[in-house]
Amino acid sequence: MPFSFRQIAKFLGPAFIVSVAYVDPGNFATNISGGSIFNYNLVWVILWSNIMAIFLQINSAKLGIATGYNLSQMCKKVFSKRINWFFWIIAELAAIATTMAEFLGGALGLYLLFGLSLPLAGLLTGVISFAITYMQKYGQRVVEIIIFTLIAVISISYAIEMFLAKPDWSSVAVHTLIPSLPNGQAVLIAVGMLGATVMPHVIYLHSQLVQCRNYGMNDEEKVKHLKMEKIDVIIAMNIAFIINAAMVIVSAAVFYQKGIIVNSIEQAHQSLEPLLGSLSSGAFAIALLASGFSSSAVGSMAGETVMDGFVDVKIPLNIRRLITMAPAMIIIASGVNPMKALLLSQVCLSFALPAAIIPMLIITGRKDLMGRFVNGTLTKIAGFIIASLIIILNAVLLYLTFSGKV
Repeated sequence: MPFSFRQIAKFLGPAFIVSVAYVDPGNFATNISGGSIFNYNLVWVILWSNIMAIFLQINSAKLGIATGYNLSQMCKKVFSKRINWFFWIIAELAAIATTMAEFLGGALGLYLLFGLSLPLAGLLTGVISFAITYMQKYGQRVVEIIIFTLIAVISISYAIEMFLAKPDWSSVAVHTLIPSLPNGQAVLIAVGMLGATVMPHVIYLHSQLVQCRNYGMNDEEKVKHLKMEKIDVIIAMNIAFIINAAMVIVSAAVFYQKGIIVNSIEQAHQSLEPLLGSLSSGAFAIALLASGFSSSAVGSMAGETVMDGFVDVKIPLNIRRLITMAPAMIIIASGVNPMKALLLSQVCLSFALPAAIIPMLIITGRKDLMGRFVNGTLTKIAGFIIASLIIILNAVLLYLTFSGKV
């Protein structure tokens, strides 16, 4: 065997932190809605979103490994100061917006499990998220273990949900492999599912997370590092795919079959208990809580990365964390409708996505910056197609949001 399990295990971690963004509360909302309205028809969207995510995260990791810098730092080296200020503003808004939605998920989890008010639950989520990011002080590996544990909680919770829901697996298989969009509303929800899956802030973050294993490496060692990181990405992203697919499948098997259209996370929780029992509704709330805690911590970490990279603005670490978290806590405390807050975050992410994808593909396509790791012709073509598709679909989501159709 070219690599032992022990060798692979040493490099597992960065992609697991990143994968949390692919199972955040925004995914809960869009996946549950899609399953309750369109049965298993949109499972294929999860599969193709995951394939795109794998491509983008591998490119982000490759940039970090090849250059020794994260994406925001490389943008500072490659682009003009004016462009970098633009990138910085967009990336900060994206990190703050996604953290807002993720805080909301943690707060809703505490509300559903323990009946806490949303402002108090939001504050507690902030404290826990701050504690997780503070653990970076003891090394990134500690944070990776915490995040891995929370992902395991989400996975186990949805395994329980799947067991209780008893889906039609033959139908699931057909709709995973064969694309279908029954009507215009299905297109709308499919775009929303993609918008909740492909996240700009973790494209920046992944290039930073690989650095702790990248010091003092020659080119040959970096080649091995990249191979290990590809394995890390494939494992982590496919776990995220399984969780996302499970959300759609459980929603289809439970809500669609009963003729219940679910429009909110709270409604999903309330409906599960009479349909499948308290074990199911409890597992759902625990999964949401773990998703909120882990994804809000990752959003804060992404905010730190972009704040420290594009421009010469030096802010103490804990202040950077508070800047990223504070808007989310303020919005929750103000009593804004949770679904509207989630909607606002998706709009910001749609706008921010090109500002992460385009510079990454430009940098990874330059031999003078990447050396032997430069993207080949086929990779460049695939990157152009994937980037164009994601940008177009997110632009559609942006248009539909502002036109009041979502």
